[in-house]
Amino acid sequence: MTSTLPQPENSNTPNWEEELDSAIFTFKDIQAELNYTQAKTALRNLVNNLDLTTQEKSGLEAEISDLETMLGKLESMVVQIAAFGMVGRGKSSLLNALVGQQVFETGPLHGVTRTEQKVNWSISEEAIGTLKATFPSTGQSQVELVDTPGLDEVDGETRAALAQQVAKQADLILFVISGDLTKIEQMALSQLREVGKPMILVFNKVDQYPETDRIAIYEKIRDDRVRELLSPDEIVMSAASPLVKTAVVRADGSRGIQLRQGQAQVDQLKLKILEILQREGKALVALNTMLYADTVNEQVIQRKLEIREQNANDLIWKAVMTKALAIALNPVTVVDILSSIVIDISLILGLSKLYGIQMTEKGAVQLLQKIALSMGGIGASELLANLGLSGLKTLLGISTSATAGVALGPYLSVAVTQAGVAGVSSYGIGQVTKAYLANGATWGPEGPKAVVSKILSSLDETSILNRIKDELLIKIRRK
Repeated sequence: MTSTLPQPENSNTPNWEEELDSAIFTFKDIQAELNYTQAKTALRNLVNNLDLTTQEKSGLEAEISDLETMLGKLESMVVQIAAFGMVGRGKSSLLNALVGQQVFETGPLHGVTRTEQKVNWSISEEAIGTLKATFPSTGQSQVELVDTPGLDEVDGETRAALAQQVAKQADLILFVISGDLTKIEQMALSQLREVGKPMILVFNKVDQYPETDRIAIYEKIRDDRVRELLSPDEIVMSAASPLVKTAVVRADGSRGIQLRQGQAQVDQLKLKILEILQREGKALVALNTMLYADTVNEQVIQRKLEIREQNANDLIWKAVMTKALAIALNPVTVVDILSSIVIDISLILGLSKLYGIQMTEKGAVQLLQKIALSMGGIGASELLANLGLSGLKTLLGISTSATAGVALGPYLSVAVTQAGVAGVSSYGIGQVTKAYLANGATWGPEGPKAVVSKILSSLDETSILNRIKDELLIKIRRK
C-alpha cells in the first residue's frame, strides 16, 4: 500500500524531462511503421477528398476543421494529455506541477479555468521542457497538456460538451479528484470511460488527509467506486500544491505555525504517464486520431446524405408539379404522353447528376423502362388514365369555347385528376430512382422489383394526390 502514496521529490527520482524526452522521442520510430503511415495517408486523403458542395459544407464547418486539426496532430506526432474533474480538484495545479512552471491559471476561487487552455510542451535535445505556444518543427514529437473547466460549473452543459469534445481528441485522460467520489464524479468518469481512451484517476490533495484517512479513502475508491471502470494500476495519488506547516517566530517573539506551499509530489503520476507512453505510445497517436476522424467522418457523410436526400426530394417534387401542370394545360393526348416521358427522363438525369453518377439519355430511358415494368399495374393504369382522361379533357376543352366557358369547371376537374394520376406515378419513379442511385446505381441483392415494391408500398398516394391537386389548382388559377 505504501507504494501507492506520493513521496517527496529527491535527487534519486528519475529526471522527468529527460525520461519524457526519451519516451517521446521513441515516436520517431512510428514514421517507419506501416500502420502509422497508412493512418496519416488515409486521414490526408479523407480531408482532401470530402467532395462537399457549398450547401453540404454549411453546418459542418466545425467537423471539417476538427478533421484538419487531427491531421495536423497526426503529422506533428502530438500526444495530447487532458485533465478533467470537478471544480476545485486542482487540475490546473496538477498540470503546472507536471510542467514545473506556473503555466495554467490557478487561484483561491473555484472554477478559475473558464475555457479550454492548452500549453504546447516542446521536447527537443536543445531545450528540454521548453514551453511553446506553437507546434515544433516537423519531425519532433510533442506533448500537449490540456486543462478543462470544472465539469460541474455554471453553464455546465456547455462545458460538459467541451469536455466530451476534448476527450475524443485526447490520447490520455487524467481524471482528477480530491477525495471520495461523488455521484456526479462517478457519472462523469463513466461517460469519459466510454470514449475508450487510456485514463489515469488522480487522487490529488492527499496532503490534506491524515495517512489513515488517506488510505481508507483510496481503498474505498479502488474497491467500491471504480472497480468496474478502472484497475488499481490506473489510480495514483498526488499533492500538486501541498501546504506544509512551518514554525515561525513572530515580531513579538512568540512562536506559531504558518502554512506554506511545499514541493509538489507528482512523481507517481509522472512515472505512470511515462509508462503508458513507453508501452502504448506508438499506437496512441495513430489509433486515437483515426478513431476520432472516423467519428467525424460519419457525421460528414450523414450530413452529406441528408442534404442530398433533401435536394433529391425537392427535385422530384419539382418534376412532379412540372409534369402535372404540363398535362393539365395540354389537351392533346399524344403530347400528354410524350411530355410525361420527357419529364421523367429529365428527372432521372437530374437525380443522377445530384448523386454524382454519370448517365446518358439512353441510360435514363433504359432505367425508366425497367422501373415502369417493375411498377406493373401502376404504369398501365397511368397510361389508361391518360388516354381516357385526355380524350374527355379534349372534348370538354372544345365545348368550353362552344358553351362560352360553361364547361370550364368540368374541364378543370378532369385536367387536375389526370395531372394528379400522372404526378403520383412520377413521384414513385423519382423515389425509386433515388434509391437506385443512392445505392451506387445498383438494385442490390433483392433486384429492381423488390426495391420498387418496397418503395411503392410505403407511399401515401392519397396524400400525394391531394397535395398535387392543391398546388396545381393554385398554379392554374394564377395562369
